[in-house]
Amino acid sequence: MMDKILVADDDLNICELLRLYLEKEGFEVVMAHDGEEAVAKFESEKPSLILLDIMMPKLDGWQVCRQIRQKSDCPIIMLTAKGETFDKVLGLELGADDYVVKPFDTKEIVARIKAVLRRSSPTGTAEGEVKEVSYDKLTVNMTRYELKVDGKVVDAPPKELELLFHLASHPNRVFTRDQLLDEV
Repeated sequence: MMDKILVADDDLNICELLRLYLEKEGFEVVMAHDGEEAVAKFESEKPSLILLDIMMPKLDGWQVCRQIRQKSDCPIIMLTAKGETFDKVLGLELGADDYVVKPFDTKEIVARIKAVLRRSSPTGTAEGEVKEVSYDKLTVNMTRYELKVDGKVVDAPPKELELLFHLASHPNRVFTRDQLLDEV
């Protein structure tokens, strides 16, 4: 199933640029150009993820984020020209899953979208893989973020678990550094 992305930004050029890149990556794109339209499109279109600008007319990104969080856990990535730590912290505290400062690199946005969708997907990854994988004496459970070696639970940082999960899901395959950065 194709993931639907809601792009909410009052800058038409940014919306169009994101639409072109996201469609090229296989996403369906819905656009909104103010906060009220963003909330309405969220309710009618049921997107998989929202790219949300902060400075928009009618309702700003903070208000949109608050309203959506009251109803849904849909992943939200804030897009903004405001790069101050305070703004980032506020966005994350309001329930945003990630935060990207303009000007941004479109490849980075796509990689962040894929990463957030993988983390939030009910099946564990955007590709629909199972949440647990075993390889030799290693078992990685992404539902509980748990690593077992020889049946014993071993503490590991989340990124290392995600990397192990990806590698164990594709045994005997070689990945470039860039491929791993895109996937994990």
